[in-house]
Amino acid sequence: MIILDSKEKQDNNIALRRDVKFLGHLLGDVLVHQGGRPLLDKVERIREVAKSLRENSDNSVYKELKDEIASLEQPMREQVIRAFAVYFHLVNIAEQNHRIRRRREYQHQDESVMQPGSLESAVTSLKKNGISPDVIEGLLETLSLELIITAHPTEATRRSVLGIHKRIANLLNRMDHPVLTRREREDLEERLFNEVMILWQTDELRDRKPTVMDEVSNGLYYFDETLFEVLPQIHQELENCLQENYPEVDWQVPNFLRFGSWIGGDRDGNPNVTPKVTWQTLNKQRKLALRKYKQSLTQLLKVLSQSTKRVTVTDELLDSIKTDISILSENERWKVEHEVYRCKISIMLKKLELVGKNELGYQNSGEFLQDLFLIQRSLQSHQPKEYTLKNLRKIIRQVELFGFHLATLDIRNHSGEHEAAIKELLHSVNLAEDYSSLPEKEKVRILGEILQDPRPLVSFVEDYSEETKGILQVFQTICNAHKEFGERSIEVYLVSMTKSASDLLEVLVLAKEAGIYRLHADGQIESKLNVAPLLETIDDLTAGPHIMEQLFQLEFYRKHLAEQDNLQEVMLGYSDGSKDGGTLTANWKLYKAQQEIHDMAKKYNVRLKFFHGRGGSLGRGGGPLNRSILSQPAETLGDGVKITEQGEVLSSRYSLYEIAYRSLEQAASTLLTAAAKVSSEAEQSNIRTKEWEEIMDKVSADSLMKYQTLVFNDEDFLTYFKQATPLPELGALNIGSRPMSRKGSTRFEDLRAIPWVFAWTQSRQLLPAWYAAGTGLQSFAKHDGNLPLLQRMYENWPFFHSTIDNLQMALMKADLLAAKEYIAMVKDQEVAQRIFTEIETEYNRTKDIILQITEQKDLMDHIPNIKASVRLRNPYVDPLSFFQVEVISKLREANENLPNEELLREALLTINGIAAGLRNTG
Repeated sequence: MIILDSKEKQDNNIALRRDVKFLGHLLGDVLVHQGGRPLLDKVERIREVAKSLRENSDNSVYKELKDEIASLEQPMREQVIRAFAVYFHLVNIAEQNHRIRRRREYQHQDESVMQPGSLESAVTSLKKNGISPDVIEGLLETLSLELIITAHPTEATRRSVLGIHKRIANLLNRMDHPVLTRREREDLEERLFNEVMILWQTDELRDRKPTVMDEVSNGLYYFDETLFEVLPQIHQELENCLQENYPEVDWQVPNFLRFGSWIGGDRDGNPNVTPKVTWQTLNKQRKLALRKYKQSLTQLLKVLSQSTKRVTVTDELLDSIKTDISILSENERWKVEHEVYRCKISIMLKKLELVGKNELGYQNSGEFLQDLFLIQRSLQSHQPKEYTLKNLRKIIRQVELFGFHLATLDIRNHSGEHEAAIKELLHSVNLAEDYSSLPEKEKVRILGEILQDPRPLVSFVEDYSEETKGILQVFQTICNAHKEFGERSIEVYLVSMTKSASDLLEVLVLAKEAGIYRLHADGQIESKLNVAPLLETIDDLTAGPHIMEQLFQLEFYRKHLAEQDNLQEVMLGYSDGSKDGGTLTANWKLYKAQQEIHDMAKKYNVRLKFFHGRGGSLGRGGGPLNRSILSQPAETLGDGVKITEQGEVLSSRYSLYEIAYRSLEQAASTLLTAAAKVSSEAEQSNIRTKEWEEIMDKVSADSLMKYQTLVFNDEDFLTYFKQATPLPELGALNIGSRPMSRKGSTRFEDLRAIPWVFAWTQSRQLLPAWYAAGTGLQSFAKHDGNLPLLQRMYENWPFFHSTIDNLQMALMKADLLAAKEYIAMVKDQEVAQRIFTEIETEYNRTKDIILQITEQKDLMDHIPNIKASVRLRNPYVDPLSFFQVEVISKLREANENLPNEELLREALLTINGIAAGLRNTG
């Protein structure tokens, strides 16, 4: 087996550079056509000066760039801003196309050459390391990766624009075809020009905030376009690889990779997510699943033309047709009676059409699945076993994965909402005068007594507040959804800002009132909802093990868990922890919380599934999916992993089939090898030492102190943040249905992590992704003999390796040359200079220590492709940053008198452009 590393692939970027140059020329032609030669000349002039400034930071060149930008007026200024923004969209498309190209190059190689991170290389590694088939079969039984799409408002690009991107990507991909004729190439070039022209002529800004149902449609787009096809293919590829390496076993890979959703179920801080919206979401998801099945069955109907005059089919197939044929009218029945598979599929199509309408339709996906198995068994009776029909196998896998519900919808709400409802309910039945003021021990006692009493708490004659009625309605909706869409439609209820055991017990009490949790007369508990804490702040993460142990010690809670197959889900929030204590401290606290909760749960024989609430950006736990998995404590991977996929991550990973396949293949192969402890990374994770953990405790403590000294203790910091970033303008971008802050508050504590990170990213400082890490690391490294310890940790500990690599990626993307421009927007320049100097000093400190730990000359030397990409982008992002400062300064000045819509539009265009240039928002 040969697996090429990144150094051996550096010469393969010629095709990428060719694509970028070609698309750049097309954009140039569009600019001339739409704005005349002066527009192109102005764009090229600014680009050349910005590039020159990067190569030689001369003051005269800096002044020249500033003058070029300051001299522009409307409409030319807006067109120049858009030109740079559109250029980045085209570069991103070219880079995605190159990833597809590279994957295909590997597939054309000799069998001994495998792409790193592929399922083929993972299974070959298992075989090479002597892992037996029995071990793999046992592993696959527990292996689980769930990816949850969310509507977090970080996708700055409109769906219409994403559609154009996809068409350009498909055309660019076809340009690689080796036997294109001259005419075909000319046709493709003309169509690409037209698409770039359409992209230029399309408004990239939303004119209104999306509704929750708009967001639901956006999420379902990825199921429709790629996921419905990709997920079965990942499972099939793993099955094929296992069959090739372990031919003595007849492999049947279970469904270990699934997608779920929060969109339409995430109520935390979003008043627009109502029970009605949740119901509409479930309906919309079912409609898509049924449509996809109808399409697949229609294709199968065309293929299965076998006649009973030529083959003998099973009696059960013939009997099922006789039983169900009456649901079809004479006109709907298949006309050729001896083509029995087509007769059966015609009935199945009718049953799908009637789902949710009457009792003649399938009552659940299990009934549909049984009909598919019935066809499969009949086909196997007259087809060679080794040539099973792949189309049918794929549909069966799709039904197993997606059911009629398509994606399991998680419900999330803030713990305070439940407490307020419980307070009112208990007051109305004289169980507690003021529940909220009770000590935790008393709360747990009262809630425990209610959960162990079969009598209901809610009185239907009582007139509760609208808020309490709303909460009760949520749980009734879950109960109804289980009946209408199946219990897989909603399985988990997440409690945001979990502070204590009572926060979870309150949810169980509310579930009991809706009949989702029941106590039977014989003492048995029936519970159909997994209640999961969301541990977000540094304090919550520290308290997490104690909170969970309190619950595990309660007998009735253990009975509830038994109904969940003794599996407790625990969600870890990366965003608020990072905002609360800095990225290094947050990541260490998250790691420790997993270890401690896992070790504690083992005492009670409780299995754990950790749900990682990672954002797309580095400041919110983002990074490559496979690296996210590998950086977790190895012992926590066995019972499943759940990870959020948010905002711009969805379009970058799942818009195109081959990119989606590659992303999921890397994640699946990483989880497989790490869980089997056979890859070098997984083996290394087992040799972390107590000493290393103690080192991280010290580094984290020093980092936390440094972070909080600036962010919480400097009275001018919040003013600097609001004035030196485009935070006030972000709300006008209309990228999400959820408000930017909780309760509409202006307090730092209530500001959501997404705009916090988004604003810092725009100002090129990326502070949440790296700040204070340098102080923590340097404070330890400065003592004799400590630097080699950190170097060994980097080399041998996946968690530390991933943390350091994310830090250097953040430092690489941050750019203080451009960031310095933003301090001009701060009214008090003395404050601006003081805080920026502090940020700049910490940046240099962090960069220096990371270079020492990684033993590199420059950041990202070990991943030259990414390093080259960032460096090539910077000269093009710089003008957008300069424009942003220029336009926002004018906008804020104008707003003191009268809002200026033109300036606001230009500011939003720069935000979109920088987001595309850095490939990150929040």
